Amino acid sequence: MPPVLAILIAALTRNVYAALGLGLVVSETLIAHGNPALGALMSAERSVQVMADAGNARVLVFCLLIGALIVFMRESGSVDATVHLLDRKGLTSTPRRAGLAPAIAGTLIFVETNVSLLSSGVLGRRLYDTHGLSRERLAYVIDSTSAPVSALVLLNGWGAYVLTLVQPYGFDSPIGVVAGSVAWNAYPILTLVGVYFTLIANRSFGPMRAADAAAVPGAKELETVADAPAGRAVHMWLPLLVMVGASIGFMIWTGKGNILAGSGSQSILWGVCLAIAVAALMLWAGRVFTLAEIQERFFRGVGEMVAPVTILLLAIAFGASLKLLGTGDYMAGLVSHFVSAAFVPVAVFVVAGATAFMTGTSWGTYGIMVPIAMPVALALQIPPELMLAAVLGGGVFGDHCSPISDTTVIASLAAGCDHVRHVTTQLPYALAAGAGAALVYLVAGLMVI
Repeated sequence: MPPVLAILIAALTRNVYAALGLGLVVSETLIAHGNPALGALMSAERSVQVMADAGNARVLVFCLLIGALIVFMRESGSVDATVHLLDRKGLTSTPRRAGLAPAIAGTLIFVETNVSLLSSGVLGRRLYDTHGLSRERLAYVIDSTSAPVSALVLLNGWGAYVLTLVQPYGFDSPIGVVAGSVAWNAYPILTLVGVYFTLIANRSFGPMRAADAAAVPGAKELETVADAPAGRAVHMWLPLLVMVGASIGFMIWTGKGNILAGSGSQSILWGVCLAIAVAALMLWAGRVFTLAEIQERFFRGVGEMVAPVTILLLAIAFGASLKLLGTGDYMAGLVSHFVSAAFVPVAVFVVAGATAFMTGTSWGTYGIMVPIAMPVALALQIPPELMLAAVLGGGVFGDHCSPISDTTVIASLAAGCDHVRHVTTQLPYALAAGAGAALVYLVAGLMVI
């Protein structure tokens, strides 16, 4: 009931704060055996527990700090300078080329989804505004490249996490199972195909078509300041390069030489701190801003992120509450009791998608579903690579469809797009790729098992 209620409220009122807040209170009320007063109090406590987790706290602080970096780039004029430089080089001279730029960036930055979302989002905002491409399309592009690429490349925290989930089940080569899942991971593959087809063909459908039709070149004034100092392109691309490069370096360092064992949350936080320091130093040394102006813009940028970070906080707290309530365990348990062997892969994909949709987390879904999928694969002699791919793809699918997903929230934040509009415009694309993936798993189950 809590996730269904949250989704209905978000759809009907377009108020994601109310949706997540009321959903959290209802979930905590059920945990408190129907006591609404205790449920309301425990909702506040659940939010505090979110911040008590070091990984969550780092992501929240990271999202606040990225606001300062965005303001530095926006008000120094470096975003405009970068756009003009790319145009002069002919790399973004047409809407098609401009549309592809953040998709390519999101594909190449596979080390961490938040770094991918925010870096490609910052790059894409001004490009999309200049060429009359909608912010909804930008949010779809960065959301539908970051997680799918991370789920396919697996040379990142995703791969390390999935490997730890697979290892306890006695496979001769757990790494082989994880690596073998890539070829079966239909949803991310179809999603990436859909993104690049949309951009190259420059065609859209559903609510996205209406959003694209309403977009006007230069319509977004937020990103351009009339009397902005004459910042240079280097003031944008170098801090972004520092953030991405430092995040990768810190992943290797925290993993003691093994990037798969590194801490993603520590790495991205340290990376953005270093990027902010580099950006501030460059802007001061180049006499673009004084120290006082840098400080003022820093805190203003952090302030601009308070509202979207509140959504992220509520989304994480809601997911934690649903996990304690047992929503995911209940969904996953349906598979083993009511589905025949040939239909298990497609059922696992659907249930993983439903679980991620209702809980708003793909990683949480993996923690629930992998311990169920691996023993089922062994018992029914289903290729474990196929089952693992169904779980991984289903988690990304549900995450893309869910308005309470943290990555969906961050994609909206990075693109500067209304969150509910991002969800509604992306949903038809996610459902189309999800239907195609379900068909793949249905055929695979009938042929392999």
